[in-house]
Amino acid sequence: EALDIPVVRLNFAYRELGPRRPPPRAPRLIEELNGVVHDVADQLGTEPKRLLLGGRSMGGRMCSMAVAEGLPAAGLVLLSYPLHPPAKPEKLRVEHFSAIKVPALFVSGDRDPFGKPDEWPAHLANIKGKVDMVWLPGDAHDPNKNDPELVAAVRRWVRRRR
Repeated sequence: EALDIPVVRLNFAYRELGPRRPPPRAPRLIEELNGVVHDVADQLGTEPKRLLLGGRSMGGRMCSMAVAEGLPAAGLVLLSYPLHPPAKPEKLRVEHFSAIKVPALFVSGDRDPFGKPDEWPAHLANIKGKVDMVWLPGDAHDPNKNDPELVAAVRRWVRRRR
């Protein structure tokens, strides 16, 4: 609401089945995401390539993977992207980064166990689109979505895309 642009939130279908339900494999989530993005673009009378896509944690990861696989988008807004599972920095989730060609904003807490600040630069360099990284001091993996710093960072980035 604070961004002053239309925002559509998606809860993947599996989430409706209960909080302890494990997510399906990425290809199924990406297929679901593709359908929603095209439906939203149609509803707004525009094309997917004019939409900013994003999400928090796994939702953002699925958006980045969908875009890397060819889903058109104007850019990515990725909150608390899970660079790797906590305490498993060898299990990186960046294999698709080199196929991302759109601008991307990453916003994470500087205490996020899914990726500390010093782990990011080498991986972000693989993204072909312009990348901005914002660190929220003292935050972990679940930042407050109403955090003024978070809202301001996303708002500034979005306004530069208009």
